[in-house]
Amino acid sequence: MRLTPVAALAALFAVVPCMPAAAQQPNSVLADLLSDVTEVEQKLVGLARAMPAESFAWRPAAGVRSVGEVFQHVAADNYLLPIFAGTPAPAATGIKGDAYATVQAYETRTADRATVIADLEQSFAHLRAAMSATAARSPADTVTLFGETRTLQQVWVLTTTHLHEHLGQSIAYARSNGVTPPWSR
Repeated sequence: MRLTPVAALAALFAVVPCMPAAAQQPNSVLADLLSDVTEVEQKLVGLARAMPAESFAWRPAAGVRSVGEVFQHVAADNYLLPIFAGTPAPAATGIKGDAYATVQAYETRTADRATVIADLEQSFAHLRAAMSATAARSPADTVTLFGETRTLQQVWVLTTTHLHEHLGQSIAYARSNGVTPPWSR
């Protein structure tokens, strides 16, 4: 028995459940970004642990972030960027909204190596939870990011690429201090 194209299409619709497209296909971009964030987290935290405490104050030049400041910057932005997607920073961070001053206060506060590493780990847990909390939303949902309209997907791509920027910076800092990244030993 041969079906006409119209009959074949009708048969297909009869057997495929009528679900919204979002329910049929999970947000694969978000899943990929979450996987990538987990990998970057392992590398950044691994580098932070591999760096001796005295190297946390090292900076390649005046006016450039030190090793420890780069890790604190990553932690601060792991709290800041989810705010734009609707997940506030934990109250304990002191980061309120997208207020630059509160992010700067968090990022530049005095913290020893152990505190910086703990902050980095906690900030990644927050970031992953915030990203996961948006999984049911459409990646095309719009939000305001630094005064501009962006999609939710753009927020998470920016967040992930930002992490890669500072991973590269941290690798260069580690190697400048004679530290081999743990994953390349």
